[in-house]
Amino acid sequence: MNGTASQRSDIAVLRQSDFNAHLPESDVLKSLRRAFEGLGKGTAIQPPQSYGLVDGHLDVIWYPAILAEQNVFGAKLSPYFFKRTDGGPKVTAWTILFSASTGEPVLLCDSLALTTERTAATTALAVQLLLPANASRLLVVGAGNAGLAHLRYACAINDWSQIKIYSRTLKQKSSPFESLPQSFQDRLSIADSLQSAVENSDVILLCTSSGTPVIDTNWLKPNQLVTSISTNVPNAHEIAPAALPHLDVYCDYRPNAPRAAGEMKLAAANHSWDPKEIRGDLPELVTSRGPRPSGTKPIFFRSIGLGIEDLAIACELLAQSNNASTQKGS
Repeated sequence: MNGTASQRSDIAVLRQSDFNAHLPESDVLKSLRRAFEGLGKGTAIQPPQSYGLVDGHLDVIWYPAILAEQNVFGAKLSPYFFKRTDGGPKVTAWTILFSASTGEPVLLCDSLALTTERTAATTALAVQLLLPANASRLLVVGAGNAGLAHLRYACAINDWSQIKIYSRTLKQKSSPFESLPQSFQDRLSIADSLQSAVENSDVILLCTSSGTPVIDTNWLKPNQLVTSISTNVPNAHEIAPAALPHLDVYCDYRPNAPRAAGEMKLAAANHSWDPKEIRGDLPELVTSRGPRPSGTKPIFFRSIGLGIEDLAIACELLAQSNNASTQKGS
């Protein structure tokens, strides 16, 4: 990683301009796996997200967590400015880490780009743990920052024989894909038909900002793996809530996901789905306590974004920054 940390009373302060947010995918995945292992073993704590809304002008989400093995606690705070008019971003995010030994802050990190990284990396970790045997055909739905990050992480974990991208606005391969290894670029193509692309893929990564279903789950076959992420849209869902009873459902963390994932809330309220039907979550899967997919249904993994993910990657960023500073000073 390139960059340095500015020191303010022993607190590292990192802005986007101070570092390359694209940390090595393998390092990010290792840090996430360790965090979820801690959650599974009881050495990490993941409280529910907290929300605050002020008069339709400001919506803030707090993502707290404790990582005892990493000796830190802290939170990410992400506000959404409904009516921002000064040209700045409507969504920002900052993560603050504290030492679990002293209670002193050790890092304040501008983490908007790192949020994209942790979201894509969490999906990739789930794909690693749930990938059906012989699955080799990948589809990424969405070609924004989230979609490109998911593509990058997906290419880091599996040797796909086919890689397709579907986007309503993307008609041909362009410069965003040039960061991929040439071997993956050779296998990448732009899908013209979403239905055909879904039907002819083994793994489908939904990476959109849609608040309504993106694909028809009737297109899916048993053992196809579909992943979905969160957006700021209230009750956002990229698949129909009514489909959940017909899927093998997994999530990042079962105590929290049903409270935040739009399709889970709507399925529980309107479609006789019980959160107890969640088949497994990442802490269970990384500690080999969670059951594998049944093989008789499509597989659905839902992530909502967790504080332990933000803190784990912030810890990795701090270590990278400290290493860079040490090397520069030596």
